[in-house]
Amino acid sequence: MLAPGIQPDAGFDMENALLIGLSRQMAMSREMATIANNIANMNTTAYKSEAMLFEEFLAKDASEDSPDSTIRFVQDVGQHRNLRDGALQTTGNPFDVAITGEGFFRVETGQGVLYTRNGNFQLDADGQLVTSNGDPILTDAGTPITFARDEIGITIARDGTISSDRGLRGKLAIVTFENQQEMRKAGNSLLSTAQEEVPAENIRLVQGALEGSNVNPILEMTNMIEVTRSYASAQKLIDQADQMRRKAIQDLGAAA
Repeated sequence: MLAPGIQPDAGFDMENALLIGLSRQMAMSREMATIANNIANMNTTAYKSEAMLFEEFLAKDASEDSPDSTIRFVQDVGQHRNLRDGALQTTGNPFDVAITGEGFFRVETGQGVLYTRNGNFQLDADGQLVTSNGDPILTDAGTPITFARDEIGITIARDGTISSDRGLRGKLAIVTFENQQEMRKAGNSLLSTAQEEVPAENIRLVQGALEGSNVNPILEMTNMIEVTRSYASAQKLIDQADQMRRKAIQDLGAAA
């Protein structure tokens, strides 16, 4: 979502025009950072694109000449995460697992239990199923999953049930939350939240595949161009207000 174009009314003074222009530029700078982050993660497994949320912020006008005694700024109030599934990418690796539908894997970390949709798993030196960062993946019983060195035929069913030539080995915990927008990034594709876990329903796990990023690079590039143009428009407003102020100072100096 792009910052709205807010133009000053005729009654606005030069200082207000500068403030409005600067507020737009500050909001658009943060929006550009969000777009750049989306583009940088267009190939990151299970990455969800984000967009800035804006609203109009009213403040008391510093000038008595304003028609309604208020000026309207642009204020960014947060980010919205696009929760749409990314495209499935077949890898053939039996330890790669993709989630289709809502839900997150539970991961045991040094910061406590965190959550991820990045199913790029592997076995560590002890035969434990871990993330690419070495954090153990948890079962629905809250325990890590460990395989013997000679264990073969490891399969992960669509409901997360894990089995091998030695029989049933456990079931991956797949959970979700009432408000996924409140989840916060914790690094390494992990998310944190203080919300209560809710068992995910109607999910399907796909072994030997990964969920791709849901970033639309063409849309992000289009947004980047629009933000760049809006930023230039705001800069023009600031320059015009600055020129008016300089001219006013010169006229006052000449009249003195």
